[in-house]
Amino acid sequence: MPESVAARITAARQALTAEGAPFEIVPTEVRGVALRSYKHAPPDLRAIWLATQAHAENDYLVYGTERWTYADAHRDVGRIAAWLAERGVGRGDSVAIAMRNFPEWLLAYWACVSTGIRVIGMNAWWVADEMRYALEDADPSVLILDQERLDRFEAIRGDYPQTTVVGVRLARPTDGVVSWSELVATEGTLPDVAIDPDDDACIFYTSGTTGRPKGAQLTHRGCAHNLMNMAFWDTCLKTSGTLGAPAPAKTDAPPIQAASLVTTPLFHVTANNCVAHGATASGGKLVMMYKWDAGEALELIEAEKITGMSGVPTMARELVQHPDFEKTDTSTLKSLGGGGAPLQPDLVEKIDRTSKSARPGTGYGMTETCGVITMTSADAFVERPTSCGPALPTFETRLVDDDGNDVPEGEPGELWVRGAPVIKGYLNRPDATAETITDGWLHTGDVARIDDEGFIHIVDRKKDMVLRGGENVYCAEVEAAIFDHDDVAECAVFGVPDDRLGEEVGAAVYLKAGGSVSPDDLRAHAGARIAAHKIPRYIWIVSEQLPRNASGKFLKRELRETFSLSDAS
Repeated sequence: MPESVAARITAARQALTAEGAPFEIVPTEVRGVALRSYKHAPPDLRAIWLATQAHAENDYLVYGTERWTYADAHRDVGRIAAWLAERGVGRGDSVAIAMRNFPEWLLAYWACVSTGIRVIGMNAWWVADEMRYALEDADPSVLILDQERLDRFEAIRGDYPQTTVVGVRLARPTDGVVSWSELVATEGTLPDVAIDPDDDACIFYTSGTTGRPKGAQLTHRGCAHNLMNMAFWDTCLKTSGTLGAPAPAKTDAPPIQAASLVTTPLFHVTANNCVAHGATASGGKLVMMYKWDAGEALELIEAEKITGMSGVPTMARELVQHPDFEKTDTSTLKSLGGGGAPLQPDLVEKIDRTSKSARPGTGYGMTETCGVITMTSADAFVERPTSCGPALPTFETRLVDDDGNDVPEGEPGELWVRGAPVIKGYLNRPDATAETITDGWLHTGDVARIDDEGFIHIVDRKKDMVLRGGENVYCAEVEAAIFDHDDVAECAVFGVPDDRLGEEVGAAVYLKAGGSVSPDDLRAHAGARIAAHKIPRYIWIVSEQLPRNASGKFLKRELRETFSLSDAS
């Protein structure tokens, strides 16, 4: 009987992680806990960036008609770092970035992390009040933003007179705002800085379960190990013979440069750590889009010879269903899929059947693990389309019950993971850190089962969260915005199934006596407090108090089953 795909992957894994192998795993003490680590992992992101000088002539960043080679990027990164150093901004300081996926995002990012400055990734959808929270929490010395974010920041700018503001692609000069052109005109190179692997590389904010976002502290060690995990999986596929890709035709033409289409925001680990880091470290090309459009994505795949596209599942579905898909040359595309939400089994099959060259792929991970916990693709994904893959080598795994006890083998439980990529904690939130990380074990908040060959299947979500188009929307944050209205007595927010986005935000609201607020009024009220993607699409104004359990918690599952979309406003 031929060996199964899982068995071949397990054999390759053992060989690749053994003593003396390129992905050798060793225990490393981090914050008092022995964690699984790669012996040969880069020490920090500076080392990764400096190594890319070997790709000087390769294209690196593409945006419309604009193009940077690696040599161009190293020149600009050095100048930005010199500008920051001239102003006394260095290791341990913070620089916030708030903008769309412009090339300047990555140039500023590498200038900071390569000199020990931590990047504060600000969600580009945030309104002024949300921006204020992050600025107070992280206290950056410099804030770099584009025109749209600057317009929002103007409402609170007077509260931050000590913050240096840098404008990117501004439509007009603005008093007190430094032009990006000044940074890249500064003569200089990267300062020589020693970085500790456990220094913060960046702070990415996750929506808060108690109404405010938490700043996850991603370390240099964690980011470097996430990169190694992705390289391991790619090597494992090739070594195990499970990639299933057609053999390349013999030709005298030079090999095509690996090229990734950046479709999701760089203020998330999906685009930054999993797409941008991987492409950068391997000398690949990053092609950026102003906003997602399947037709434009197809044009870019053909024109730029894209080899990989990783977005939220909606994007992959829209791509293969687009009327121009069959008419477009997508023959360079080798991988198609993404993360941020599960790829439905029918989509796995559709990608594998529809594309002549691309294989389906996905990763399951979190901001709190600096990227992926598991990966699966190609034959492994087709064979097990309901699984997100085996845990990557740096992770130990446990399945536990509500009391933190291991569940019997074969039973589902909350997935806990421990390893080098787990974050240091939450900025200024020791309480939240203690609730989420126990002796190095990260509580993922996802209920999973692990099959007899080690593949993980996510079966439920323990966190009170809506997963909308790959964006985590914590219900408590939305509830807090709605409860702030004087007419609201009770509010429960929950996920509503949606064919395109996976889930949409829904809210059941019970008003105080005499209250007369409308759903649109509530949306407007919430819109001044939370980003647009968090505002409920569906709102039910109910005439009776919301159902609760014995401990007083709203029965959200019952609410989801009770309300009809046709009755929502």
